[in-house]
Amino acid sequence: MTEPTKFDFCPWLFWDQATEEDRLAQKRHMDALRARADIEAAGKVFVSPLAAVYADSLRMGDYSYIAAHAYVTDDIVMGDDCTINPYAVVRGNIVMGNAVRVGAHTSLLGFNHGTAPDRPVFRQAITSKGIRIGDDVWIGSNVVVLDGVTIGDHAVIGAGAVVTKDVPAWAMVAGNPARPIRDRRTPRPTVGNEALPAASGTSPTAGGTRAAVGEDLEVRLAGFAGRAREQAVAVLARCWTGERYVDRPGADPTVRAWCDAVEIADLLLGGPPPTPAREEIVSFLRDRQDPVTGLVPEIGAPGSPESATTDGGSQELEGVTAYHVLCVGYALDLLGTAFRHPVHAVHGLASKDLTALLDGLDWDRQAWASGSMVDSIGTGLYRNFADFGLRGEVEALYGWLLTRVRQTHGMWGEPDADSGWLMVVNGFYRLTRGTFAQFGMPLPYPERAVDTVLTQARDPRYFGAGTGNACNVLDVIHPLWLLGRQTRHRRAEGEAWAREHLARALGGWHDGAGLSFALSGGSGAARTPGLQGTEMWLAIIWLLADYLGISDALGYRPRGIHRPEPAVRYPG
Repeated sequence: MTEPTKFDFCPWLFWDQATEEDRLAQKRHMDALRARADIEAAGKVFVSPLAAVYADSLRMGDYSYIAAHAYVTDDIVMGDDCTINPYAVVRGNIVMGNAVRVGAHTSLLGFNHGTAPDRPVFRQAITSKGIRIGDDVWIGSNVVVLDGVTIGDHAVIGAGAVVTKDVPAWAMVAGNPARPIRDRRTPRPTVGNEALPAASGTSPTAGGTRAAVGEDLEVRLAGFAGRAREQAVAVLARCWTGERYVDRPGADPTVRAWCDAVEIADLLLGGPPPTPAREEIVSFLRDRQDPVTGLVPEIGAPGSPESATTDGGSQELEGVTAYHVLCVGYALDLLGTAFRHPVHAVHGLASKDLTALLDGLDWDRQAWASGSMVDSIGTGLYRNFADFGLRGEVEALYGWLLTRVRQTHGMWGEPDADSGWLMVVNGFYRLTRGTFAQFGMPLPYPERAVDTVLTQARDPRYFGAGTGNACNVLDVIHPLWLLGRQTRHRRAEGEAWAREHLARALGGWHDGAGLSFALSGGSGAARTPGLQGTEMWLAIIWLLADYLGISDALGYRPRGIHRPEPAVRYPG
């Protein structure tokens, strides 16, 4: 069996990074393909040995590739710069122009069966009208394009779309069946002949601005995502000083700003930030890890490369250093690499030490801080297992959580007179993100937890007019989304809340700057667009939309800190 390489899943790296041995192996593979099929390929192409290529005829232009586990049959023409990504299916009579992107898990089905009632479908004659795709076409992931469809030049097909009819040039389409969202050349989406309100950085319900009631949220989602993609490079460049990333112009450089830039670029650009080079970002993040503790100190803090203090072992698993276990680890994931060292500060916790640490946290008054500590411990355990094969005290962690959860409300901690359920629900998000969600485990008492989350969601101090920030919305929607996988308890109420806050969030984009942490209320820094606000709201908008079943219209899916899939299934 052929041993996979990074080029099988990231073929775009082949032309710049392949060794002479890699190139000889690819030449041998192409020679073998030519021996069994009619293949004409330009000098610079890549076909993964892990792809199932059984075409009768295949034409490939320069810098075109077929990635691992793609399934390609029949008669295929690919112009220059065409890509067939992992697990795609391309069958029948398919003709692509130049610069066509076919996303992962997408199917181009240029054939059909008859459906006459006189015999079983599998005995019907197969017909083929073929599929024609113009130049500069982006077909997202999990799309299905049916036989007989023509896609015009410069079109964009949103992720998950089912394309049954021709797509005009420059059109952006999404949905099942696919329908027009807008013209790529139009700066904002429209409903009928009426332009949607321009984003001004204010809530669409504030100051008398027309609310989104009655508008097609899917149309607004696609328009928002298209606008964000078009401006993503500008948003990132605004926060690049020439040496470091900062959250917003004038702010101090932070490790998190680099990680937020990586997450934003992955969501909107499908790869690393354009500046600086990927290798520089990887080196910056990996080199910051202290080999003694496995933690990542803040820029300029003791133990950091900039500090005169070299005793990195003094770093504690708390505050921003604990959060770096999450954000740096997932940023390195997105960049295709990992920490240099295990997170020793977590792996070194014996069962009794872990239990004592958790018992010592102030769950009654500081449930958020306590939950964030559990998040970092759970993520450290995941990192150590996934990247280094180290099995830590996961069973002890889950044993503590399952015996300490409050049966009356499904959470950890108790409300207080000053903030109500805020700390408890926010701590529930952080705790469950790093444990139950990350490891794919069911939550205890899901109906009671839904009741508690919705109680917090109705608190006017955090969700009334003139209020609202990314943390508070995220700390409600992620639990609703996660609990919604186990129960439909009070689902209609949760969806009504999600629709309201999704419409509100979609009005918060600042051209060329992104999203601010606080859409309304808050201090000047919280109201200033930056990388943290943009990263968080992009994920929040996806969660709100996915809870409503319409996230496909966005054409992106979180893969970092806010990834919806479990990061690992832990043995036992």
